[in-house]
Amino acid sequence: MARTIRDHVSEKLEKNMEDCLREELRGDKTTNQAETTADKKSATNDRQSTSSENGSNAAPADEADLFTFAEYDEAESERAGYTNYSYWGSTVRMFFKDKGAVFCLIVMIAIIAFTIIQPYLPGQRDPYTINTDSELFIPLRNVAPCAEYWFGTNSIGQDLWARIWAGTRTSLFIGFAVAMVEAVVGITMGVLWGYVRKLDFLFTEIYNVLDNIPQTIVLILIAYIMTPSVKTLIFAMSLTGWIGMARFIRNQILIIRDRDYNLASRCLGTPTKRLVFKNLLPYLVSVIMLRMALAIPAAIGNEVFITYIGLGLPATTASLGQLIEDGRQVMMNASQRYQLIFPAVVLSIVTISFYIVGNAFSDAADPKNHR
Repeated sequence: MARTIRDHVSEKLEKNMEDCLREELRGDKTTNQAETTADKKSATNDRQSTSSENGSNAAPADEADLFTFAEYDEAESERAGYTNYSYWGSTVRMFFKDKGAVFCLIVMIAIIAFTIIQPYLPGQRDPYTINTDSELFIPLRNVAPCAEYWFGTNSIGQDLWARIWAGTRTSLFIGFAVAMVEAVVGITMGVLWGYVRKLDFLFTEIYNVLDNIPQTIVLILIAYIMTPSVKTLIFAMSLTGWIGMARFIRNQILIIRDRDYNLASRCLGTPTKRLVFKNLLPYLVSVIMLRMALAIPAAIGNEVFITYIGLGLPATTASLGQLIEDGRQVMMNASQRYQLIFPAVVLSIVTISFYIVGNAFSDAADPKNHR
């Protein structure tokens, strides 16, 4: 009985102790949660106070400090939409950046100018006069270059200096004339060929016929049929020379003919003439100038070739081709090779200068290269 009571009392004590421990654990947890919540609230309050302090320091006292109303200036608004771009001005600036082309241009202008004024300078001889010895009255044949005859004389006593510049005038005249004819006829036919759809078949057939005939054969046939002269050479070279220009212009017209601004111009009733001269041809200035610049030395080369084979200009007309043919006949004689060297050097300078200047101007005239 006593053991039963003791066991019962011990069980009660153990139970009470367990209850006390549980209550203490609950109290510790509640305290920790409260402290954690208080820490979080204090941290939040600190951040809010810090941001409010920063905001109060950064906030302007007046909205005028943040925003300033712009005043309308009509002159400034007009100036903002203005550009001083000039096509020809940009073309000239781009061209003069190429020092080599500028040098060749100066040389070319100097040669052209000198060929024009050379006959009017004092002390110049006639290119067709046979010079004779004042005492023996015999022709001064094959005189080597000296102080009196700068480039010497040819096989019949004519002054080679005067004949070279007279021949350069003739060759340049032929070159410019052929280039102008090819440009006028080629551009006109090319525009019609590319813009008028109904003429495409006709011009294509004409091109196929003429383009398959070698130009050399045409030049030889015309020289045989007609009297040899400057007009004959110009006519023979221009007879088929415009075909290449027309074909090139036709291809370019086809590319830009149906662009949006051209379609809009046609819808608005813009005349065809104005459309061609304002919307089409300005885009082709660079390529037209290039082909004209290349046509001049090509025509000079054709004249030299035809005269070289004995079918060009007569002996009474001085030209670079005639001079080179005369020099070829005596080139095996070392003392007379100057008769071939001098005209060949002048011909080379003229043709190379035209090629370099033409290519440089074509690049400068391209709007894509303008900055």
